[in-house]
Amino acid sequence: MKQPISKETVDDILSRMDIADVSLATIRQNVAVTNELERVSGEKFVHLEIGVPGLRPSSIGIEAQKAALDNNVAAIYPNIAGERPIKEAASRFIKAFIDADVPAECIIPTVGSMQGCYNLFLEIKQMNPDKPGVLFIDPGFPAQKSQAKVLGVPSVSFDVYHYRAEKLGPKLEEYLSKGNIGAIIYSNPNNPSWVCLTDDELRTIGEMCNKYDVIALEDFAYLCMDFRSDLSKPFQPPYQVSVSRYTDNYIMMISASKIFSYAGERLGLVCFSPKMYHRDYPRLRELYGMGRMGDNYVLTYLYAASSGTSHSAQYAMAAMLNAAVDDKLDFVDDVKEYGRRAAITKEIFERHGFNIVYDRDNEMPIADGFYYTVGYKGLSNKDLITNLLRCGVSAITLNTAGSDQSGIRACVSALSTPDLFDMLDENLALFETLANE
Repeated sequence: MKQPISKETVDDILSRMDIADVSLATIRQNVAVTNELERVSGEKFVHLEIGVPGLRPSSIGIEAQKAALDNNVAAIYPNIAGERPIKEAASRFIKAFIDADVPAECIIPTVGSMQGCYNLFLEIKQMNPDKPGVLFIDPGFPAQKSQAKVLGVPSVSFDVYHYRAEKLGPKLEEYLSKGNIGAIIYSNPNNPSWVCLTDDELRTIGEMCNKYDVIALEDFAYLCMDFRSDLSKPFQPPYQVSVSRYTDNYIMMISASKIFSYAGERLGLVCFSPKMYHRDYPRLRELYGMGRMGDNYVLTYLYAASSGTSHSAQYAMAAMLNAAVDDKLDFVDDVKEYGRRAAITKEIFERHGFNIVYDRDNEMPIADGFYYTVGYKGLSNKDLITNLLRCGVSAITLNTAGSDQSGIRACVSALSTPDLFDMLDENLALFETLANE
């Protein structure tokens, strides 16, 4: 790119798309804006806005799915609760990499973690009228906030940037002591900041869940992707840290999208602790004739939503889960490529005057991974994202993820070739000139 796109061009496209403030645009709106800017300007953009996996999926999954299709599963409705092979494989996988005991019956395949989370929010809202709310430990995945809004789920949040270590417990208690929160949700590693909650912080969350009878919704979309420790060895410490060590009030969400690069088949797992799966809620019995949380999740919510998820893809994920447990598929080593890309592009951003916003996990520098966050010399979110768009760089702002920091989320998954690193370098040099005019 030789010169910035004019501000008038950007403003015109935003107006035609009915986007009043680009810093509040959703991920998908941002993609649409960028696509139109590429068409109008004829310039190719550097895409940092959407977390689409940038690696080839494992042949183990592909071959297992092909075999399932050859066995005619496409003609047969899947079991809504999930096919036995994936449930058993997931139970082994959770023990091998998280060191938690989750029986197969408590593990439910869903249409990605997105559907899994959506139906959890709905069930939590309905199962206890006194505690319908959800507490977001932010920053967090913007789509989950949209889900809560669509469902009318009351929600509150705080930016964990200010409340690490010993500050976390009092902050959680501030919200939970009011008695109207039914669940806490967070991702670990975190989307968008790549903050990784520590074992001590998860102990604090678990203790608060026990004290106030709240459920921890643990989003493991990026399971074992804190590359500062080797989490790749099944049944060997160190394990992925998890709140499951400290409370039985937990539900994990595990996705095939990032750890196995199997996003196109839309497959995730909702993994209830045995206590939560079997827990009886009178309000659910009153509404639906059955009280157990797990049964209602499957036979009420999932049945109404989709009647299950892809039959053949369940066999693909089962094969990959088993291969990882049997040490035949090193999925952690595969996804370390994202860490390499993050290290290269962080250096490019910093060389052009940007700073890493969420830069530390307490005393440790933040890991290199799928995402990171950058800001620029006090620029507001709106000015930052507008100038980046004018210079051929697309991203989402941190405020859309519940952060009170100024900056953007950078996703490295689309930066798959050296020429894209060069393009980022060139476009940020243009941005630097524009921002300092």
